[in-house]
Amino acid sequence: MAKHTGKHTAKRSKAAGVAAFLVLMFSGFLLATNLRVNRSVVVTNDTAELVEQRVKKVNSLQTEVDALSSRVNDLSKTLNSQDDADPQDSESAGNGTMLPAVEGPGLVVTLDDSPLWENLVDSSGSTSNINDYVVHQQDVEAVVNALWAGGAESMMIMDQRVLFNSAVRCSGNVLLLQGKKYSPPFTISAIGPVETMKKALDNSQEVTIYRQYVSAFGLGWQVDEKEKLHFDATDALQQPLQYAQAINNETDGSQQTDETQESQEGK
Repeated sequence: MAKHTGKHTAKRSKAAGVAAFLVLMFSGFLLATNLRVNRSVVVTNDTAELVEQRVKKVNSLQTEVDALSSRVNDLSKTLNSQDDADPQDSESAGNGTMLPAVEGPGLVVTLDDSPLWENLVDSSGSTSNINDYVVHQQDVEAVVNALWAGGAESMMIMDQRVLFNSAVRCSGNVLLLQGKKYSPPFTISAIGPVETMKKALDNSQEVTIYRQYVSAFGLGWQVDEKEKLHFDATDALQQPLQYAQAINNETDGSQQTDETQESQEGK
């Protein structure tokens, strides 16, 4: 019985081992298959996300390109319209671009010589303090600077727009501006915040001094508020650009040498 039982037990153990081996092998096969499936799913998800990011980036860049192209087209149309409206030849090239016409509320300040100086002229036709009765360059500049400080957006002196290269010059009581001469009264017009510009005129020390002469010597001073001022378009640069040329030192040197030799031979 013992031997029979032992042999029977041995046969059962062998079958169980084979069964266990098959179970382990099948489990390993399932595990490997599961890993391959999961790996393919992960790769597929990462690829889809990457493609989606690239599509968003391309759309963003395309939108930026479209916006830049639209701006280029607008600028090209503007340049073409300016060329058609005001063609320039080679001699006028470099005069600058046009300042557009502007309009809006503003102030008009008028400065004028005093009529009292005529009563002070002596028999010789002159008076020692004639300068007290006329408008000077610094008076016009004081008004211009005060208006700019008060927030003026655009300005005109007489019939000319004030540009970056505008310079106020006076010869006697004559105003010189961009090659033109003007006699008093002088008008300075400014488009901008009316109340702020008026306050700037009141706060200007130079304008205050001029107004003291208004009271003492009868100089003209008037400030008018305008609901609407209009300034026509004008060239942003009134004078054409001029370029310096380098001096040929060799030529100058040879000329000086020839002149020196001629001088020595003359001696």
